Amino acid sequence: MANGRPVYIVSAKRTPQAKSGTDLKDVAAPYLGSYLIRQMADNANLPPMDIDEVIIGNVGNPAKYPNIGRVIALEAGLHKKTSGYTVHRNCASGLEAVSQGFLKVASGRSELIFAGGVENMSQMPLIYSEEMTELFMNVMKAKTVSDKLKVISHFRPPYLSPIIAIEQGLTDPFCGLNMGQTAEVLAREFGISREEQDAFAQSSHMRAIAAQKEGRFNDEILPIIIGDHLNKLLSQDVGPRESSSVEKLAKLKPYFDRKSGTVTVGNACPITDGGSMLLLASEEAVKKYDLDPMAKIVDYHFHGLEPERMGMGPLLAMDGVFKRTGMTLDQMDLVEINEAFAAQVLAVKKSMTEKKYADKFGVETLWGEIPDEKLNVNGGAIALGHPVGSTGSRLVVTLAHEMVKRKSTYGVASLCIGGGQGGAIIIENLKK
Repeated sequence: MANGRPVYIVSAKRTPQAKSGTDLKDVAAPYLGSYLIRQMADNANLPPMDIDEVIIGNVGNPAKYPNIGRVIALEAGLHKKTSGYTVHRNCASGLEAVSQGFLKVASGRSELIFAGGVENMSQMPLIYSEEMTELFMNVMKAKTVSDKLKVISHFRPPYLSPIIAIEQGLTDPFCGLNMGQTAEVLAREFGISREEQDAFAQSSHMRAIAAQKEGRFNDEILPIIIGDHLNKLLSQDVGPRESSSVEKLAKLKPYFDRKSGTVTVGNACPITDGGSMLLLASEEAVKKYDLDPMAKIVDYHFHGLEPERMGMGPLLAMDGVFKRTGMTLDQMDLVEINEAFAAQVLAVKKSMTEKKYADKFGVETLWGEIPDEKLNVNGGAIALGHPVGSTGSRLVVTLAHEMVKRKSTYGVASLCIGGGQGGAIIIENLKK
């Protein structure tokens, strides 16, 4: 950051990610972050009272855990003086947490910060209808048993029809489209075929399966104990499908536009649970605690655009961060773009090389082709999942570890953000 202190990534860890309703469904959201912090602080031999702050991205903040960032800090065993707070930028909440941690360390306000994100989408609630809610309130207000029974007599079975919170959260209040429908908009405007989307999705699964078999996620994933009797250790992502094939994907029906659509549950990311965390430190903290950083944050950028084309956020965010830093796409050894939808990533790729598409979004520079051998090399969210509050920081965790393995120099992570935004961050590998 210009005129700021260097900000180091000392360590980066994440939970295994699991499809909603499976292995992590019973793990309360704070525990998807607290055990990561506890292990990372212990490994770095950091006194609990020396952590300045904990910043956590989260979208569906459970009512039981208000300000989940503070809950995670205390559950992790950090000192009570360590402040904690929660940030919400939809899909980029985890990246927002990292960016705020970056600014605080770079400005000299903090020395050591844990920043990341958590999301248990399995536990996002069903909501009572307005009629049922009003009935409950009137029952509570009624003073006598007779009055209460009179209120209850107005009950009608349709009152019990639930409102699905996650469905509401994935629908934009301004354009009225859900996230899948925004992907359909891009598929039509960019001429992206169903076959292209399915082929991209298949590649994501195969890369993720290969990465699992080669143990490429082992350094970034911290296994978690689960089960009714805490008798099971989950150490791998639950999502990548070895049995996936283009033929199987082709049989799935369009989900968001059943008549003429091309976006299916197979070429879109699944609803997922998971958490991720980074330990950020100043140069002074690195020296004081004899830390061994794995990477350095170069800079980040967020950018807005129309909600109905929210999937193009990475184009604008990467354009912004390249301009801020004076860097180029060619300098990036690895590129992570969150795979909310295959159509959306393919549209971003097209806009990096074709002027007619870049012009639509006011992007003047054609940054060039993103080679397949640099993009989401271990698969992306179509296979690994997209726990919304965590994904932004998960991308940085995965990128940092893969850069170390490849002895890369620079990498960029980017994602689209529901509501019409994009975020991007560049990091430098220090383990070359």
